[in-house]
Amino acid sequence: MSEKILIVDDQYGIRILLNEVFQKEGYKTFQAANGVQAIDIVQKHTPDMVLLDMKIPGMDGIEILKRLKKMNQDIRVIIMTAYGELDMIQEAKDLGAITHFAKPFDIDELREAVRANIPLKSE
Repeated sequence: MSEKILIVDDQYGIRILLNEVFQKEGYKTFQAANGVQAIDIVQKHTPDMVLLDMKIPGMDGIEILKRLKKMNQDIRVIIMTAYGELDMIQEAKDLGAITHFAKPFDIDELREAVRANIPLKSE
């Protein structure tokens, strides 16, 4: 069973890009466009990591992060934001996010951060 990543972003293009990148790496991926979908996927599939956009209509990234951590304290979360909102980034880290990437992010740096936190087990 390969490690599982949930990609949460309201931008379809980013979800597709990250989905392709991490599937090629060998991860099992899930996608959510909003917080309700993200929480549903975490309940059903218990991903090892969540790549979480902070600016999502409806339930924002901080609220999603709080709910995910309530469901699974061990879930690893990397936040992504197009906004340099230091307060939000700090709050996310206080809530247990591993690190953050500002959009547009370097896909290789994001890939390395994921690999460092949930290395694929050799088959």
